Amino acid sequence: MGNSIPNCLERCKKKPSSDLDKSEKTNTDENTERGNWSSKSEYLLSMVGYAVGLGNVWRFPYLTFQNGGGAFLIPYTIMLALAGLPLFFLECSLGQFSSLGPVAMWKVLPIFEGVGITMVLISTLVTIYYNIIIAYSLYYLFASFTSVLPWSECFDWSDANCSKTPKGFCSVKMSSGSLETVNLTFVKQENYTCLPNTTVMFDTEIPSKQYWEKVALRRSSGLDETGEVVWYLALCLLLAWIIIGAALFKGIKSSGKVVYFTAIFPYIVLLILLVRGATLEGAYEGISYYIGAQSDFSKLNNADVWKDAATQIFFSLSTAWGGLVALSSYNKFKNNCYGDAIMVCVTNCLTSVFAGFAIFSILGHMAFKAEKPVQDVVDSGFALAFIAYPEALSQLPVAPLWSILFFFMLLTLGLDSQFASVETITTTIHDAFPKVMKKMRGIITAGACVAFFLLGLLCVTEAGIFWVDLIDYFCAGWGILIAAILEIIGICWIYGGNRFIEDIEMMIGKKNWIFWLWWRICWFFVTPLLLLAILIWSLVTFSSPMHGSIPYPTWGIAVGWLMIIFCIIWIPILACVKLYQSEGTLLQRFRKICVPTPDWGPALEQHRQGRYKPTDLQNVTNDVNLPTIDGGFVNTEFVPDN
Repeated sequence: MGNSIPNCLERCKKKPSSDLDKSEKTNTDENTERGNWSSKSEYLLSMVGYAVGLGNVWRFPYLTFQNGGGAFLIPYTIMLALAGLPLFFLECSLGQFSSLGPVAMWKVLPIFEGVGITMVLISTLVTIYYNIIIAYSLYYLFASFTSVLPWSECFDWSDANCSKTPKGFCSVKMSSGSLETVNLTFVKQENYTCLPNTTVMFDTEIPSKQYWEKVALRRSSGLDETGEVVWYLALCLLLAWIIIGAALFKGIKSSGKVVYFTAIFPYIVLLILLVRGATLEGAYEGISYYIGAQSDFSKLNNADVWKDAATQIFFSLSTAWGGLVALSSYNKFKNNCYGDAIMVCVTNCLTSVFAGFAIFSILGHMAFKAEKPVQDVVDSGFALAFIAYPEALSQLPVAPLWSILFFFMLLTLGLDSQFASVETITTTIHDAFPKVMKKMRGIITAGACVAFFLLGLLCVTEAGIFWVDLIDYFCAGWGILIAAILEIIGICWIYGGNRFIEDIEMMIGKKNWIFWLWWRICWFFVTPLLLLAILIWSLVTFSSPMHGSIPYPTWGIAVGWLMIIFCIIWIPILACVKLYQSEGTLLQRFRKICVPTPDWGPALEQHRQGRYKPTDLQNVTNDVNLPTIDGGFVNTEFVPDN
């Protein structure tokens, strides 16, 4: 603090007053070394864009339909309050308080620094495959610029099984009284009725399914058959990385401007699709299946429904990925992170519900046209996004227009999430090499995008979809749950939950004990127990992944487990390294890495108040402080070995 005044006077001597005034007007960053968001709206839109992703459009509507319709909203809301919001608020507070990314912020608890590494590694793997989905969206977007959608009929790329209508035969009683076996097309045209138990169906595939597998993916027979790189998907992937690199070239200063469009545009498209879908024949049936009269409250007795609600909340909010910490680390210290957490979480969940209405109104129309129940046209995951939706869009008037809007919406939804994921990685690099990153941020960001593009080429081969599914199945599950459990236990039970609350109050002001009662209950008990239950349940019910009806080879499943091990192995490794690097007896070393480092606390000197004042930290190296659950410290004199 004492050196800052002479330095400022020296700078003022060298710079004309007019330039100084201009600099003060243009640079409003509180943290000039690290930088801050240009405005609160840019931060909130980036957080909403990060949380609201492709899963809101395809996974949530499917889970709601599968788990009782409107009844599913009950466990969904409860899990939001018990698991999603507490962890979301905790991570936003950690990032803002320390102005550090997901790895460097573990100065708060050095023994758990590997948890931050795990978050970043998982985010890296997911970033690589998530951009493949954006590449798919780009491909379908470009393919939609035709007068007739290329998947609307069985064109020359299809095989004999391709059909827009069911094929088969059955026995009917003719007008003459005789029994004859005829095909189903004849039955429909002549308005006959098949006799019971006489219908035989042929295996058929709708055009959009064959287009997805034969044209878009050029899918091979399995993970064993890699095949060639699909060149047009590789070009779409390259374009996706160019867009992301350009948006993040200057860090949050450039990405913060882009999100004004990418975060808002999906809501406009969803509203247009909802209005259009509600006017279609059969829309009511689709919405009724989604959340209406056919809601099944008996499903609430099924444990799987509660597990699905918890996992959907957990992954939809992007907690424990490191992105929330990274984005919040660029906030000003006194920002109201509590209000931000509430607003973003509620917006994310309402978006999921809203998207379901728009999607199921169109699927209802699709079921009406196909004369099938809605459940027969609904699927999950990629099949819903790139088979069912395109098929439904192809049946709308002016189909190419709706297809362009829909896939452009998927593109913007994916880009928002990618911006935050890549920013998480570059923030980690910045924390490790701040001087280098400040001078070469653009070059390092571009280099990371090039590296991710090259690593992603495996996922745009003819076996690419199998790799995408494999990474998604393994990396986006257990590793994140383990990181989340250790994160909340480390902060609340080792660092001290009440001490952490005092840190938050330094940012948002003092609150009474009633305000913190709910958060204490969740942070100390409910949330970690719930996450642990989800982890155990998912491991107990583990089944080998399959892509549709195609099983993965044993070596592929082994690769999946190795990816998880590679991500989480750094937790014990770094704990052992920290233990080895400390001084004293084994117990003294262990105690030392279970307390914050001397430089833990607010990044700027003017915010270091109370126990974080420099004078309070001078004797830290001589004492080892053991945190207690109430935030107090048990002082133990540290005596190194001779």
